[in-house]
Amino acid sequence: MAIAAPSGRLQIAGERQSGQDVRTQNVTAVSAIANIVKTSLGPVGLDKMLVDDIGDVTVTNDGATILKLLEVQHPAAKILVELADLQDQEVGDGTTSVVILAAELLKRANDLVRAKIHPTSIIAGYRL
Repeated sequence: MAIAAPSGRLQIAGERQSGQDVRTQNVTAVSAIANIVKTSLGPVGLDKMLVDDIGDVTVTNDGATILKLLEVQHPAAKILVELADLQDQEVGDGTTSVVILAAELLKRANDLVRAKIHPTSIIAGYRL
């Protein structure tokens, strides 16, 4: 909820969180999304049965379809779903691989931050 402060600046009601706890929550949410689609990867990937709110059933092993049908609430996990959607739009394939790779990169980056390596150094290493 937005409220106008006496100074004329817009204030947004809520809490701002930062630090290792938030990074861990982000990694956990992204890993959960990756784990959902991980078993559908490859030629022997398993099918997923998804049931929506009105009872329609979808059976698929396509990562893009699985992610589109999920109702994701966590902001970091939503970014991963958007990443998969962009991959599907641009290339038309590889959505599951992109999700798994991005989740693993985030997980490893979190481990490096815990080892006191600065995030800027990690980003620079990923760009190589």
